[in-house]
Amino acid sequence: MSSRSIVTLSTLLVAAVYGQQIGTNTPEVNPPLLWEECTLPGLCRKVNGSVTLDANWRWTHNIGGYSNCKNGNTWNTTFCPDPTTCAENCAVEGVDYASSGVYTSGNALTLTLNTVTNSGPRLYLLAADQKTYQAFMLNQQEFAFDVDLSQVACGMNAALYFSEMDAHGGNAATNKAGAKYGTGYCDAQCPSGDNFFNGQVSDVPRKLCNLIDANIANNGICCNEMDIWEANRISNAFTTHGCLENGPYTCSGAGCQGQCDGNGCAFNAFHQGAPQFYGPGLTIDTTKKFTVVTQFLTNNGGTSGQLNEIRRLYVQNGRVHQTPATKVTGMPPFNSISQPFCDAQRKIMNATNLFDETGGMQPLNNAFKTGMVLVFSLWDDPYGGMTWLDGPGAGTCTGGLDTSGGPSVNVTFSNIKFGNIGSTYLI
Repeated sequence: MSSRSIVTLSTLLVAAVYGQQIGTNTPEVNPPLLWEECTLPGLCRKVNGSVTLDANWRWTHNIGGYSNCKNGNTWNTTFCPDPTTCAENCAVEGVDYASSGVYTSGNALTLTLNTVTNSGPRLYLLAADQKTYQAFMLNQQEFAFDVDLSQVACGMNAALYFSEMDAHGGNAATNKAGAKYGTGYCDAQCPSGDNFFNGQVSDVPRKLCNLIDANIANNGICCNEMDIWEANRISNAFTTHGCLENGPYTCSGAGCQGQCDGNGCAFNAFHQGAPQFYGPGLTIDTTKKFTVVTQFLTNNGGTSGQLNEIRRLYVQNGRVHQTPATKVTGMPPFNSISQPFCDAQRKIMNATNLFDETGGMQPLNNAFKTGMVLVFSLWDDPYGGMTWLDGPGAGTCTGGLDTSGGPSVNVTFSNIKFGNIGSTYLI
């Protein structure tokens, strides 16, 4: 689940006229971010990655001029009389990352949230070529990172997750920007706020092709999503979100309903009966940095197998902490996400079982074999208070946004590692 905020940047633009172009006033210098690929504990190789800001957080306006192609939710009809013409008339600009609240240093990435304007960045990890997103094949692998979210209070979400985005970001003759400029976002909420998306072929419903159109009709863009980490210092959850089809694909209006398991199958230790496990001064002390390790296990112990369990553990102060087993009346003890856990949770909650209706673990199994794109975001919810994450029953927050820490809040993700099961952490 991700922020829907859009930030307009005041920048200049000069570009040629053909398709969705790249602005030339602000060079796009993607901040470097080191991460590691591991085979055994302590045996890892460094990878020279970098990050890019989502295209919706960038200034997009007319080629050769200074007029916005979109103001808020309203398209400029002079440049955008129809989706294809709009894409031809508009370009996306590079950004000043420091002004966008994004900083990197070695293997650390810091994101800044402005709680006055309720704006925080959304970023993607690029491959070493800086032309494509880094694709992670997750089956029978583990993913680890360190996080310092001591500033992230109630009503905020420091999120790290995987999206089944196209590795090229829809890059084509009509999309010169591509992944380097953060194009092609999708998730299991089927967001309709993206400015541009791959065009739709009329004889292949909902499927995408290499033609970029402006999203004037506010179509939804769906794809499988794995929320590794949605958290503040009070509560956290990891959640599966499967879709009916391999993504990304589009939907419109009522046709988006039921396409994906938007609520997902989530494991939140507080909600599962362990209120003393995670939080300030608790077993996992969120006033200090700690390591989060997520393992994606298959039925045959190999990458060719079928995904059947997602397991979480934490490392802090030299100790490994397993996720505590559920202590919920009428529910067997579970300490990971699996088909039996998700079915039992839905039964206890008496909720619509979109997990099973969208295929259970199978959609993510397929997406993990194709490759997933790593997403970072930091956002807040001044209206709903993020109670689904940290509110009564899910945490100790009472609702509402806690801005006592001031107008600027930071989270730092660092020491990202990916590799064989058991290879990403040392004790």
